[in-house]
Amino acid sequence: MKKIHTSLAPYLGILLLLGAWFLVCRLELFSAYVLPTPEKVFASFLDMLFSGELYTDVAVSLFRVLKGFLIAFLLAFGLGMLRFLLPASEKYYNLLVQFFRNVPPLSLIPLLILWCGIGEMTKTVIIILAAFFPMYLNIVKGFTGCDKKLLEVGDVFGCSPFRKFTSIVLPYASADILVGMRIGMGYSWRAIIGAEMIAASSGIGHMILFAQEMSRTDKVIVGIFVIGIVGLITDKLFGMALHRLFKGNGEHGWN
Repeated sequence: MKKIHTSLAPYLGILLLLGAWFLVCRLELFSAYVLPTPEKVFASFLDMLFSGELYTDVAVSLFRVLKGFLIAFLLAFGLGMLRFLLPASEKYYNLLVQFFRNVPPLSLIPLLILWCGIGEMTKTVIIILAAFFPMYLNIVKGFTGCDKKLLEVGDVFGCSPFRKFTSIVLPYASADILVGMRIGMGYSWRAIIGAEMIAASSGIGHMILFAQEMSRTDKVIVGIFVIGIVGLITDKLFGMALHRLFKGNGEHGWN
């Protein structure tokens, strides 16, 4: 009985939200234009699903996210590796990292549009800026937090700095790296939706903005739900990787 309760508990909040939504619409506290009924939203979801419109927008946004996320990870990993192998180099770029870490990526969109137009480059740069910093900080935390005794064992066996990095530091930091990637993926989805609302002609963000301009609140809500579902799936994939690789020790407080 307890196991069943634990399994159903995550869905209780969803059921309560749907129930409240249905009740508000039933009592007509808001007009159908402002808040369409759950039935209307679900019907719009099915129409967009079977017409292929939803697949196209999700695929476009997903491709953009994966491309920007991969570039951001490679940059974060490379800079984190440089930080470990050459600690003295940090003073040359740390101030720049801290500066741009506090600049919201979306605030750079007007400047990027002037430089790059509204093409893919603008959206890719926005995703990179959003995903880079959480990944970089977690990667540095994992590399620099390696047990000193393990590094001393590497010295005893005459390992080079690069050998110590690949054989000792990298496995030790794997949990922090995956956690940083998990956070970075969430930031990537937040960034791409904002960027697509401002500088795109396709994607989920553009779909939501276009639906708002056409006064289709039901499609706006569909877009919001789709973002949440796709983001939840990608987050769960990282969570499963953490649980499988580290037996739950690398989850850092959330499932």
